Amino acid sequence: MFETIFDEEERGQVGIGTLIVFIAMVLVAAIAAGVLINTAGFLQTQAEATGEESTSQVSDRLQVVSTSGEVNQANNDEITSLNFVVAIAPGSSPIDLQQTTAEFIGQDGQVTFDLNENDVDEVTTSNIIGTDSGQVLTDNSDRVNVNVDLTTNTDVDYNVLSEGERLTVTFTTATGATTTKEIRVPTTITSEDSSVRL
Repeated sequence: MFETIFDEEERGQVGIGTLIVFIAMVLVAAIAAGVLINTAGFLQTQAEATGEESTSQVSDRLQVVSTSGEVNQANNDEITSLNFVVAIAPGSSPIDLQQTTAEFIGQDGQVTFDLNENDVDEVTTSNIIGTDSGQVLTDNSDRVNVNVDLTTNTDVDYNVLSEGERLTVTFTTATGATTTKEIRVPTTITSEDSSVRL
């Protein structure tokens, strides 16, 4: 079963040099494996963080349920205040309205402002949490009315809206997710209208 080797020149070379080479190869392989494992772990962590941020930018946004404007007959039947009833989009995490900004772009220019407690009125109070940082929407059934006064609010430097005027409104949450709403004022506003749908 086993061959007996009588020729001493055919024996395997065994010695301290071979052992040192073998140990060096094992050490190099272990170090390379450690570097690969660390790099893979870092890339996985970075990919997970990027995926979570990308998901938040897409899903953590507001949904505009309805829009209306309050008409001031004493001011040439122009719209002096806007009401946005907002909710969180499906699949969204809780959204703090105190960390949300609004941007108006129209024929009177562009203005960006933060929503503050003066702009936010509760329409329904189910599941709305009042925190130190403001109103937080936590559930799809939550509804909050965001009222923007165009005439007296010092944070909003924008003119009143006239008949037929168009306005683009963009809400941006803390995660960077945006919701855009196009508003068009009716071409005819009568003196009997106190509020119009936009």
